[in-house]
Amino acid sequence: MRRDDLRVTRTEPSESGPGFAVCLTHDVDRPYKTYQGLYYAAKSNPSYHLRTLLRRENPYWQFEDIMALERDLGVRSSFYFLNEPSLLETGSLSDWLEPKNWVEHLGRYDLDSASIADAVRDLDEGGWEVGIHGSFRSCDDFDRLRTEKRELEAVLGHEIVGGRQHHLKLGPNTWRYHRELGLKYDASPGSSSENGFQHGYRPFRPFDDDFVVFPLTLMEVSLPDPGSAFDEAWAECERLLDEAEANDAVMTVLWHPRYFNEDEFPGYRRLYRRIIERALDRGAWVGPVAEYYREFLAERDSRRRLGREGDRQRDRRRHESLALSVEFDGVGRYRLHNKAASGLPLGQPIPPQRGYSIS
Repeated sequence: MRRDDLRVTRTEPSESGPGFAVCLTHDVDRPYKTYQGLYYAAKSNPSYHLRTLLRRENPYWQFEDIMALERDLGVRSSFYFLNEPSLLETGSLSDWLEPKNWVEHLGRYDLDSASIADAVRDLDEGGWEVGIHGSFRSCDDFDRLRTEKRELEAVLGHEIVGGRQHHLKLGPNTWRYHRELGLKYDASPGSSSENGFQHGYRPFRPFDDDFVVFPLTLMEVSLPDPGSAFDEAWAECERLLDEAEANDAVMTVLWHPRYFNEDEFPGYRRLYRRIIERALDRGAWVGPVAEYYREFLAERDSRRRLGREGDRQRDRRRHESLALSVEFDGVGRYRLHNKAASGLPLGQPIPPQRGYSIS
């Protein structure tokens, strides 16, 4: 989709943010491995892929592993949940005859199922953002998008701040729908085949109001396969980090949860971790999109309402911390460590010029 198709005026936020920042996101497309097992089995390693189906293993369920990894690094991220409508309930005869619709249908999941609902609440209670992943047709369907938002918020127990459209699909009125529904941001503009800052270095306001768009900088599938070409994949990530730091950019990263499964996608977990570590080492702000929005972009009348939710999530993270220590690495940078109840070190590098006080 071309931005010109939206017929909106683009203005960049004037607020002074933290400079270089990395927003971490995960689109929850397929938390269960279903028909994909047959597809992959026909391509390679059939015994493994068929075994994951026959034994009811679920290698795409990676919520706990992602949470542990990010908790270890002292960061949080955004998880966007998809609520694809059932083709059997809402599809017409012509819809049923379209193969791509069955691909979407066979991989769908129910937000109100016990396992998904528990994952949503666990993420929220741990300080992660839960947002909407608008279904394939919702970009042109206000009522559908409203239903998906309402059903996600019913599971979550409070309002969401924003999200991203499935397949990055935007229509001429999608952002207007988002704004009318009370969403504060969208993180859809981007590509699955190219990475970079084609949409600019900063979030922008398409309507010159409270609604903000965060362009997508990097999706994992746009990189060389780190399982066979890790150094090449990392070189591309490092180039993007260099460009982001040089331009005080907001770099938005998308890693689908299934890519944390090392058996099928070797190297992706390690690559994701290295991106975060290097961003922190460079003094970047790292976290969920909603938190960046609340901290640096929300207008004054919105900050009061959004601030309450932000305070609630920050309090949860503080309660994890039982002790604090400051470590100096000898080259002008400090690292603050939180010792969590689990015993895992949590921390971010804090450049000396920002200052830090402990009371």
